[in-house]
Amino acid sequence: MAKYYLKMFLFILVILFGIFMFIYGGYDDSPGAQGLGLLLIIIGIWRIIKNKK
Repeated sequence: MAKYYLKMFLFILVILFGIFMFIYGGYDDSPGAQGLGLLLIIIGIWRIIKNKK
């Protein structure tokens, strides 16, 4: 059970890092950083949903 919570915690960290990259990419005017941030957000949400099933 602890392994499940550790995975969820790490995926939440990935989502938060993606949000940070998206915001920083907008501030730095870097579409590549924004794209990577958006990709991290989508992957994190997808993996959380996949682990819930």
